[in-house]
Amino acid sequence: MQNSLKSLADDVATTKRAIAAQVGDVVLVGHSYGGAVITDAAVGNAKVKALVFVSAWIPDAGESLGELMAKYPAPPLATAMAPDSAGFLYIDRTKFREVFAQDVPATEASVLAVTQKPIAASVFGESVTGAAWKTVPSWSAVSTQDRAINPELERFMAKRTGARTTEIPASHVSLVSRPTEIAKIIEAAAVATRD
Repeated sequence: MQNSLKSLADDVATTKRAIAAQVGDVVLVGHSYGGAVITDAAVGNAKVKALVFVSAWIPDAGESLGELMAKYPAPPLATAMAPDSAGFLYIDRTKFREVFAQDVPATEASVLAVTQKPIAASVFGESVTGAAWKTVPSWSAVSTQDRAINPELERFMAKRTGARTTEIPASHVSLVSRPTEIAKIIEAAAVATRD
């Protein structure tokens, strides 16, 4: 599912509709900002059996991404963001691979750079209303070479949630550069929470 990236509240609402449309149990996987979305969207939903966070933001109830960012030194991505006239943030295409996907082949990183979807800068000030990880079993893939989210912040968030954590020597896009390892984590979550 593709989030609109216009507001956290809108993306949470969209994710809740996607969950409702599923038949049977659900394992939610969130990459990057998607971690905040699934954290909020799964609250109180008995269909959601597991959460998997991949190089992801994992806020607590009432916490914003901006608050989390302030806890640790800014990663290289912070110097590569460029706002447009409407307040949406893009990653400078000339810096994209270096700060976001350094372990992905140059051609593939170029495709990712030109197809990136901008995110509203205001999203970083929005707080999640709840934290499903407090009641839903969680897994976390921490990217130790992440240049978009400080790896120490990823470790802090994963530890706080009590997630079963796997550290992967990968960039922010571990799901692209290390897909087999990420798939194994998702499969483990699905198997462990099967009725």
